[in-house]
Amino acid sequence: MIIGVPIEIKNNENRVSLTPGGALELIKQGHEVYVQENAGLNSGFTNETYEEVGAKILPSIEAVYDKAEMIMKVKEPIEPEYDLIKEGQLVFTYFHFASYEPLTEAMIKSKAVCLAYETVEKTDRSLPLLTPMSEVAGRMATQQGAKYLEKPIMGKGVLLGGVPGVSPGQVMVLGGGIVGTHAAKMAAGLGAQVTILDVNMDRMRYLNDVMPANVITRYSNEVNIRELLPRMDLIIGAVLIPGAKAPKLITRDMLKDMQPGTVLVDVAVDQGGCIETCNPTTHENPTFIIDDIVHYCVANMPGAVPYTSTIALTNATLPYALQLANKGWKRACKENKELEKGLNIIKGDVVYEAVAETFDLPFVSVDKHLN
Repeated sequence: MIIGVPIEIKNNENRVSLTPGGALELIKQGHEVYVQENAGLNSGFTNETYEEVGAKILPSIEAVYDKAEMIMKVKEPIEPEYDLIKEGQLVFTYFHFASYEPLTEAMIKSKAVCLAYETVEKTDRSLPLLTPMSEVAGRMATQQGAKYLEKPIMGKGVLLGGVPGVSPGQVMVLGGGIVGTHAAKMAAGLGAQVTILDVNMDRMRYLNDVMPANVITRYSNEVNIRELLPRMDLIIGAVLIPGAKAPKLITRDMLKDMQPGTVLVDVAVDQGGCIETCNPTTHENPTFIIDDIVHYCVANMPGAVPYTSTIALTNATLPYALQLANKGWKRACKENKELEKGLNIIKGDVVYEAVAETFDLPFVSVDKHLN
């Protein structure tokens, strides 16, 4: 199979979808890998490092899309890429369709095969291709939240860990999944007092066992959230419903219950966000303020640490990419139910139910295309 790796053109997206090591593994199994010139540069990988393992460098994004049977990306295609995608071409990337209808419409129109990293799912309901970036984003959420609590950036002026004689900061984490766990772990490590809210009692029992003493769990409902808000310094939204929009757990009217300078970090923003007042921002302009509350809503947080993120992503995606390349997408998805769940749009048909429901589109069973 011919695999194409274009440069990421989303604002300040510095990751690349495939390391030279990953490219080598595909080439060793007889596949061709074409990488756009300088696609890996911001992640620390030069054109020469790709050429040394046998990949070929192409000068433009148009050339990569034109050549490839499978496009491997990090983030969803954006408008300049829509017309580059060919009918029947396999696009393997994070899509988050439910958060953006124009993207969904464009991919339906393209008649491409859209396999989304974020909905590839194991039998235990875990999301293996979302997990590494969720780990990075969770840790970064605390790191960025701590920074934006500083007064020069209009935060409260609170040091999360406190100092002897001064109470530490208070952190609320909405969601006890991968993002929430790593956000809480970082905040606890800094010395903050952390409250994780979730609705899954088994998950909360687990977190109660493994987290340090400065982390407690609470059941997530509106009453408990409203009770906690006035005391919080940093609130991290870490809610995920695979393939669907996140529920709004923090509403506009709740901002009045928070102290001025409180920081909100919505990691779920690329899936619609779990904080009503959050809209996607960029690394270039990461924050905005509503009612004296600082909102940090960068939709591609791991893009700020591309060396770490790119290696972590390739570690997770490569086994699946090898299956797709070796068998073709149809056979690979028939034989691996994890990959099958990643199929969202196939040749104009929406085959992922949550996406169809979000935009009131016709839902077509994936079996139509696999049988």
